Amino acid sequence: MKKLIAILISFSILAALTACGGKKEKTGNKDVIYVNEVTHSIFYAPFYVAIEGGYFDEEGIEIDLTNGGGSDASMAALLSGGADVALLGPETGIYTTLGEPTDAPVIFAQLTKRDGSFLIGRTKEENFDWKNLENKEIIAGRKGGSPAMSLEYALNKNGLYNKQNVTLNFDVQFNLTVAAFEAGTGDYVTMFEPTASEFVRAGKGYMVAAVGEQSGEVPFTCFMAKRSYFDGKQELLERFTAALYKAIRYIDETDVNEVAQTLMKAFPTATITSVTDALNSYKRIDAWQKDMQMTTEAFTRLQDVMENAGELTERVEYDKLVDNGIAERAYKKVFG
Repeated sequence: MKKLIAILISFSILAALTACGGKKEKTGNKDVIYVNEVTHSIFYAPFYVAIEGGYFDEEGIEIDLTNGGGSDASMAALLSGGADVALLGPETGIYTTLGEPTDAPVIFAQLTKRDGSFLIGRTKEENFDWKNLENKEIIAGRKGGSPAMSLEYALNKNGLYNKQNVTLNFDVQFNLTVAAFEAGTGDYVTMFEPTASEFVRAGKGYMVAAVGEQSGEVPFTCFMAKRSYFDGKQELLERFTAALYKAIRYIDETDVNEVAQTLMKAFPTATITSVTDALNSYKRIDAWQKDMQMTTEAFTRLQDVMENAGELTERVEYDKLVDNGIAERAYKKVFG
């Protein structure tokens, strides 16, 4: 309930801010799609490759991209009309759907299929075992968010439970976790790429495990639109999704060094080395969903993870939130 309240408060604020602003629908012969991303990470590489590699251009689309800095804000941007599409965790769609909004979100493409964070420790551990985390403090991010729930799920699989034999610190805001760890808080922290590789290369910590490998496959990041936009812009969203499929194919078939060069425009402050390392990390753990249709099994597993974290008291029916029609048609268009 707290999660839903936070989303609704953010929605109210953004609705007021965007009420007087207009959005352009076309630039020349291109359709404009306003996208709000939950954060900026190489974990979402196919999306940035679609932008920087010209795949959206091929589909006659211009992307106007903003950063929400958190799932509540990204969902609020979507509900308020500030964004046409949001890239964020599907758990936020579940929380929102439980609130029964008039114009509910629809998941139309799943981008990632496991947690994309890496566990960073203060000391080198050649033969890391999850049991090493017993009686340790881990900066876990915001309670109720996908990274925190996925981490807790991985810990529980290894007999580690918050406030019993491990401490999960949920008090640090997502965008401040790295700074907090560097300042001395906690024994471990989770980081996404390229931050994780840059942090390790700077000698500030050691990468000991991939959370997604331990927690297993679960829908982690997806694209959503409001029902009204989804119903009214089917052909446009199909082109949008086709561009993503082209980017996924490019990443799968192209040398990682070339892909890294393509991504540099999206990460101008990162080094080519850190971007390459990040891509290798995500390819190694098989992070991206080649077929962006979300399965009922995956959706059920997500709600298992949410229940395990104590964040879900009522389940959402698959068909109430997920519609694979666009992803299915776009896949056939690109892969045959």
